[in-house]
Amino acid sequence: MNRDEPKDSVNLDRRDVLHAAGAALVAGMAVAGAAPASAQTTGNAPAVSRNKSSLGARLQGVQHFGVTVQNMDRAFEFYTEVLGGTEVMRDGDFQGETIHNTLLTDQEIEARKRRVNPRTIGVPDLRSGAQRLDVRFVQFDNVVIELLQYRDASQPPGTGDSFAEPHDHMSPAFPRSMHICFHIRDDVDFNEFIRDLEAESARRGMTQVRANRTVTVTTEQDRLAAPISANTNRITAGKSNGWSLIYCKGPEGEQLEFVQALGPVKKTFDEALSARRQMASAR
Repeated sequence: MNRDEPKDSVNLDRRDVLHAAGAALVAGMAVAGAAPASAQTTGNAPAVSRNKSSLGARLQGVQHFGVTVQNMDRAFEFYTEVLGGTEVMRDGDFQGETIHNTLLTDQEIEARKRRVNPRTIGVPDLRSGAQRLDVRFVQFDNVVIELLQYRDASQPPGTGDSFAEPHDHMSPAFPRSMHICFHIRDDVDFNEFIRDLEAESARRGMTQVRANRTVTVTTEQDRLAAPISANTNRITAGKSNGWSLIYCKGPEGEQLEFVQALGPVKKTFDEALSARRQMASAR
């Protein structure tokens, strides 16, 4: 069946409770982030003043970060069971001309310019339904992560083979590279968090989950043998004073960052957020 509309989510079974909790949290965030009454109008018509304001004033912030994965079930397990996110919803079997054009037009134009088959540069054929797209949304305290998997129509959702190969050995220094940054709570020991993250991931067979070290290592054995104090890069001077960080690969090879903001840098970020909220309320 070839269509542009997604079918309803199915087989949520053991995730029903998480789904309901995530939906409630998102609904609460939507209420908290709603435009003030002075900026609203009756009916469905948008506020004229809002549509005439700057582009930034029309935004409500970042809604989600997306990660295209090779194994949906593995990625979902990591972000929900290891990192503790909550499922918002899942949908899938996306296909048809509208969704194909929405997501892939620029790459098809590029393929025509190169005079190559779009499939050879990793462009799936959602238009005919030969390939399908599945998505799952995972809620964290202040942002949503969307997991996406492109697969052949003959492949089962979740555990089926991915349509394209992953990009391996990609340095974060490459332009266009992106990463997801997780904020560790103030009272958490950063070194122990990274140690426990690696141990729990390894227990689940997620061998890609590897954190960098702050000391020089030349082999995987050296990385594993590094002292626990090397799990955290603590910045103690300059504008980033109080910032702790480490880079880590996720189960799909995606680039992750974990940070903790304390002391002066925490004050800097808190003041910036407060100023932005005051500016937004004055609009």
